[in-house]
Amino acid sequence: MNCSRYSRVMPIKLSVLDQSAAAAGRTEDAAIRQTLALAQQAETLGFHRFWVSEHHSHPSIVGSAPEVLMAAIAATTSRIRIGSAGVMLPHYAPLKVAEQFRVLEALAPGRIDLGVGRAPGSDMRTARLLRQSAQQSSDDFPIQVRELQAWVSGIDLPEGHPGHGVTANPTGPTSPTLWMLGSSDYGAQLAAHFGLPYAFAYFITDGQGAHQALDLYRQLYRPSALHPTPQAVLCVWALAADTEAEAWHHFSSRERWKIDRNRGAIGSLPSPEQVAARPYSAAEQAQAHQLRANALVGSGPQVAAKLRALAESLGVDELVVITWAHDPAAQRRSYELLAHEFL
Repeated sequence: MNCSRYSRVMPIKLSVLDQSAAAAGRTEDAAIRQTLALAQQAETLGFHRFWVSEHHSHPSIVGSAPEVLMAAIAATTSRIRIGSAGVMLPHYAPLKVAEQFRVLEALAPGRIDLGVGRAPGSDMRTARLLRQSAQQSSDDFPIQVRELQAWVSGIDLPEGHPGHGVTANPTGPTSPTLWMLGSSDYGAQLAAHFGLPYAFAYFITDGQGAHQALDLYRQLYRPSALHPTPQAVLCVWALAADTEAEAWHHFSSRERWKIDRNRGAIGSLPSPEQVAARPYSAAEQAQAHQLRANALVGSGPQVAAKLRALAESLGVDELVVITWAHDPAAQRRSYELLAHEFL
C-alpha cells in the first residue's frame, strides 16, 4: 500500500452500510429489525450516514426493499443521513424511484441519499422477473440515470422527451442526493460524466481496481451545479473487537461464508461454533489464509490504523463500513469501538 500517494492528511468521516445479513438459527425477519436497531445506534454513536442495500431472492442478504427500510429508519432517527446502496435502477422506472425518494426526503429533509447501481442484486432469472419488460436492459442504465437525475433535482427534461413537463412529487426545499455506486471503471466514468458523487464497493472487489476507478473518476469529472467537485467514498468490510483474538473468532463466520460462496454454496451466516465444527480442507485453508491476509480485522486501534492507511492511500475522506457478525452484539460492539477511534 502506497501511503504517500496522497500527501494530504484528511480527517475521516465514518458511515455505515448494513445489508441485513441472515444468520443461521434465526429467522430472516429478525435481520431487518436488527438493521433498524443498528441505524439508531449508529446515530447515537455519531456516524455520518447509514446506508442499506438491495438484494433479491438471496439466501444470505435479505434487505430487498431499501426504500421501505429507509422510511422506518427516518421515523426512528433525527440526524444521521439515510441512503440506499443502492437501488438497482435497471429493474425500475426512474420516475417511480424519484417519487419514492422524494417522499423519503419529505419525511427526513436534507438527510436522504439515493445511491443507484447497475448490478442486478440477484441472479439473472430473478432480475428478469423484477423488470418491467423483457426489453428492459442494463444497457439503458445511463439514460435512466439522466432521467432520475432530472426528476430528483426538479429539473425538467428537454422538449421532445416523453417525460417533459412531468414532475416527481412531492417537491420541497431540499432534494435527495444522487450517488453512483460501482465496483469497476464503468460506474466511475458514469459518475464523472454526470457530475455525481461516487461510492466504490471496495468490499466486493477486495480492493482490486480501486486505484484505477477512483483515478478515472477524478480525472474525467465534469462539474455539475450540485457537485462542482468530485466526491468519492469507499465502502469497506471491517470488524473490530475488544481483543484481536475475539475479532478473528467473529470473523470466522464471514470467512467460512465466503469460502462456501466461492464454491457455489450460498446460505445464511454460520456461527463461529458451526465454523469450528467443520474443519477446512487443504484448499479451503489456503483460501482462508488469503482472506485473513487482506482482512480489516483486529482490535479497535488495529482496525482504525488499517482504515486510516487505506483512506490515505486512496485519497478519500469518508469510509462506509460494513460489518457482518453472527452475534448482533459483536456487530454493535465493532461499531462502538470504531466510533471511539474516529468520532
